[in-house]
Amino acid sequence: MLASTAARWMLTMLERDGCIYQDDTVDMLTKAGAENLLRENADGNPVLGTPVLSEFKKLSDNAVWVKPDRYWRWRVEEDELGREAFG
Repeated sequence: MLASTAARWMLTMLERDGCIYQDDTVDMLTKAGAENLLRENADGNPVLGTPVLSEFKKLSDNAVWVKPDRYWRWRVEEDELGREAFG
């Protein structure tokens, strides 16, 4: 699987559900045998690799990352500038 394919899947889920959790994407990539698109974070957990994130950012300029809960959602008026949000 290509990083762009994974990013398009993420965008489809975001459009469908209004948010996409990192864990759901990691699970999808693992089940698809695309562990090469993942990396290990400092805690030893699998997370999305840079190529997938870069492709997703290209497709979703109006999405923000909610770091505490590890998911993306659409930007709302109350969000600050940048790609990170607080809830």
